[in-house]
Amino acid sequence: MFAGLRRVDQRETGVRYLRGLMLDGQRKSMQPMAARLGVDHQQLQQFLTSSTWDVVGVRRRVAQTAVDLIAPTVWVVDDTGFPKDGPASACVARQYSGTLGKVGNCQIAVSVHAATDAASAVLDWRLFVPESWDETCVPDEAGKVANEHAKRLRRQPVTLDQAGKKKPHVRKEVPREEQIAQIQHRRAASKLPDDERYRPKWMMALEMIDELAGWNLYPPLLTADAGYGQVAEFRQGLTDRGIPYIVATTSTTTAQPGDAAPVEAAYAGVGPYPTPRYPRPAHSIKDLALQAGVDHTTLVHWRERLPATDSGDRPAGTLSGHFFALRIRPAGRAVREGLPHLGDGVLPDCWLLVQWPPDQDEPTDYWLSDLPTNTSLSELVRLAKSRWRIEHDYRELKTGLGLDHFEGRSWIGWHRHVTLTTTAQLFCTQLRLTNPKAPGQP
Repeated sequence: MFAGLRRVDQRETGVRYLRGLMLDGQRKSMQPMAARLGVDHQQLQQFLTSSTWDVVGVRRRVAQTAVDLIAPTVWVVDDTGFPKDGPASACVARQYSGTLGKVGNCQIAVSVHAATDAASAVLDWRLFVPESWDETCVPDEAGKVANEHAKRLRRQPVTLDQAGKKKPHVRKEVPREEQIAQIQHRRAASKLPDDERYRPKWMMALEMIDELAGWNLYPPLLTADAGYGQVAEFRQGLTDRGIPYIVATTSTTTAQPGDAAPVEAAYAGVGPYPTPRYPRPAHSIKDLALQAGVDHTTLVHWRERLPATDSGDRPAGTLSGHFFALRIRPAGRAVREGLPHLGDGVLPDCWLLVQWPPDQDEPTDYWLSDLPTNTSLSELVRLAKSRWRIEHDYRELKTGLGLDHFEGRSWIGWHRHVTLTTTAQLFCTQLRLTNPKAPGQP
């Protein structure tokens, strides 16, 4: 992985850092690791924050090796949180984190993983840049922002009093020039590149997919949770890149039935001819699922449950649930804007996969997929549920290899740490697949 590093001391320190990540120990920050390795922690800190080695080159070799080793059947996109106590770490802000299950002070990272049921590995990372770390998101006097991706910030936020009524949130207004100066100071202190700006997480995922394509790595199929799957622009981005997908979505996603067809409106004799339109408004996919009814569900088994820790080598049973699939035509403004300008107004059709436990009054989960019409229900379910491997990655990276133990504040330091942690995980994965009984090293 370090073959591209020109200096011998850099290659040696890289291997030493990996060894520190894989040794036993509660903390995998630089000082505890240096103590276990018997070296000065300044050596590790300099390697991460001020050395000149190419982190992108290492990450490219890790990704290529991971794909060759695992032969993935699916790529997974997701994000994870890194709780922080202070405000100085790069891109830390009060934001929602699934790791915390609430809004908290944290960093958010978006990742792409290669996976099969037997193994998985991270291919790429991006650190999310919040609006509070981008001066182009500061509104001007008219409330407009220069960043086209940023939402208009609320000028008068409100909170709830004890009676549950809205009341003004009392806080000191910071002048615009002072806000910009504060953001620029934080960016300079953390050494954020000038071209790293706020954009949605789904856009960062597409950027990583394009970067991996530049390394001649392409997903056989991509899956993601509803935070990405509900975004029509993300699904369209995958379609434009020729990437098949099966992504979770929310019950409020709108669609037309699969057999719906647009009709031509009468020409008024003036102006351009009207575009064909669907005769009825789009429904939510929840409504379409309720119209089909729970009687359409079929019991599907998708994989063996992992053995429990107290049950030895015996399998702990089979994971199963009740599902059905419908052909639908996703609707909405973003979908319509993605249609050809000279087309006939026909929305693209796709699969809607629905999970509906028989003891529930309504479905619990929904997925959209552009897989072929002859795809079986069991195959749709198996692929939709393949995201479970990513939780294994995050758990191993954080609890075993110190992914979230980095205490530095710089942008490049964070990216180098997560790249090295990913390399350590890939080494462990390789051992599990090729030599699971390999002895440890002192």
